[in-house]
Amino acid sequence: MTKINAIGLPILALIWVGFFWGTTWIASKEGVRYIPGIQMAAIRQFISGLLYIGFFLLIKAPWPKGKQWKTIVILAILNFTLSNGLSTAGVKYISSGLGAIIAAIFPIWIVIISFFRGEKIARLAVIGLMVSFGGVCVIFYEHLGDFLIPDFRLGIFLSVVATITWAFGTLYTKKKAASFNPYFSLGLQMFISSILLFAYNGATGISVSLSEIPANTWYAIAYLVIVGSLITFSIFIYSLQHLPSEVSSIYAYMNPIVAVLLGAAIFGESLSLSIALGGAVTLFGLYMVNRSLRQNRKKTNILIK
Repeated sequence: MTKINAIGLPILALIWVGFFWGTTWIASKEGVRYIPGIQMAAIRQFISGLLYIGFFLLIKAPWPKGKQWKTIVILAILNFTLSNGLSTAGVKYISSGLGAIIAAIFPIWIVIISFFRGEKIARLAVIGLMVSFGGVCVIFYEHLGDFLIPDFRLGIFLSVVATITWAFGTLYTKKKAASFNPYFSLGLQMFISSILLFAYNGATGISVSLSEIPANTWYAIAYLVIVGSLITFSIFIYSLQHLPSEVSSIYAYMNPIVAVLLGAAIFGESLSLSIALGGAVTLFGLYMVNRSLRQNRKKTNILIK
């Protein structure tokens, strides 16, 4: 029984992460129907960050020191102010499923950025890039006419930039090995990013008064904070600790599938053959890219040892 639980619970945790992080795209889509995406991201990150910080203050955890603050601030800007903020803003203008698929392609940017840094790119990664690009072309084939719509173009642009900043954030995290509590750091990043996003909202005057925000948006924010940020992130860490990286990374391929299916069921978003086929091809290409990155990481670790 113990052996079954040792295997079964991490797998169940992984399924939870794959499903519920997929649902966060639906919650975001519902929330931004009534308020600007930047404002929604600011409120979500402010509450989540405050809860994290409050917990670590309660247990009297040590605060970051010196250069640790620099890393936290840079990651707050890359991962939350820009990546999360822009992706939330972008999903206001495109379908939740399309936003999730675009978000999944960030490993492609990691490979491209690494190439321009002079790093050698493995053949498998190049093939994966080509396959993913082909899948994206298939997806957007039926959306060619939509590019004439300014809002659609804006949504795509914001979503793509969000994946690029997330890739830079990922590379920066690897470069700056964690020397501070990652959970406390996460809360500080969220809180700092919320202040920056609130400042942007105030400067541009695009915010909706808190009293005018409808209940549906508050429900969506509560879901994103409790389920998306607090519960599922903790379960994700558990799955990382108990599963090989090759298995634990599967959640990234589940998220877009869940978002596309639920988007079609709840919002009536398009679920055509081109989206299904293109999405499958794109995710397969991303699998090859991720596999290449993991193989390269293993070789690097062997050389270091």
